Amino acid sequence: MIDLAVFGTGRIGQVHTKNLAALPGVRVKYLVDPIASPAQDDLIRRTGAAIVEPDEVFADRNVAGVVIASSTDSHAKLLLDGVAAQKAIFCEKPISLDFSTVTKVAAAAEASALPVMLGFQRRYDPNFRAVRDRIADGTAGRLEQLVMHTRDPGPPSIAYVKVSGGMLRDQAIHDFDQARFMTAEEITSIYAVGNCQVDPEIGAAGDIDSLLVTMTIASGRMVQMSNNRRGPLGYDQRLEAHCANEVLFIDNRPQNDIRIAAASGLLSAPPMDYFIARFEIAYRAEMLAFVDMIRNGTKPLANVRDGLEAQRLAEAALISINTGHPVKLTPDWQP
Repeated sequence: MIDLAVFGTGRIGQVHTKNLAALPGVRVKYLVDPIASPAQDDLIRRTGAAIVEPDEVFADRNVAGVVIASSTDSHAKLLLDGVAAQKAIFCEKPISLDFSTVTKVAAAAEASALPVMLGFQRRYDPNFRAVRDRIADGTAGRLEQLVMHTRDPGPPSIAYVKVSGGMLRDQAIHDFDQARFMTAEEITSIYAVGNCQVDPEIGAAGDIDSLLVTMTIASGRMVQMSNNRRGPLGYDQRLEAHCANEVLFIDNRPQNDIRIAAASGLLSAPPMDYFIARFEIAYRAEMLAFVDMIRNGTKPLANVRDGLEAQRLAEAALISINTGHPVKLTPDWQP
């Protein structure tokens, strides 16, 4: 039996806890969250986990790993505490809103040689993996251009905007990660424009809600991103990989596959309502991979270095927005 602890019983913490509890030979022994809620009570009933303080988790030698799904401002300290306690770690992104802290945490995690996995669930989505594999094995031919669209159904609360790291570190960081994952190269230049087209209050909180990014990689190939906090058709998350032999598309997943035809026209179901439903399979695969990492030493598809590099791109994009100029990136570039 593998004993685990989950930090955070909010939206994503609930997803991870339920997925872990469904795996054979896995026990969620502890939950750590000072905010009681009906959802937390439900998790306790499902898992039998005890609500404890962080120190109790790290002092328990029987806990093999921890899942950090708490608020963003807690990630860095919990990750360092997990390293000190010699626990396997899964951490949601971003590691920290302060990039110098990200570099320190990543360095400590890598120096420890402990297994650390970052929460980039798209890497575990079957469609994203199939596209990446088709590019990597040469079937699709040389990748020439990559285009991604990510649009939320509606803007988040201002309270969330103020603590999440904003659009680039919170939402677009997944697209930055996919730019590296799909191309298998590092980004060498980035040019971004962003402003508020949706909600003026987001701008007043110091963030943006509309974003366009153009990137190039070392071989000269190009990546484009289009991000928005409002999607009129719902959660809108698509990818197009233009290759020498094929063009590969990942479209929105509909809520069902029924099409209704009548004299008035053709109707189909809307997309999945948000990322939790859209990436349900990926989230399950992610926790399975985390347990496999503990049991068998299998390397995760996203590690702490991937978390650092995706955030490096987010920081560079922010600088590009603020200066109006492209940012040239080197391996040691710092914001």
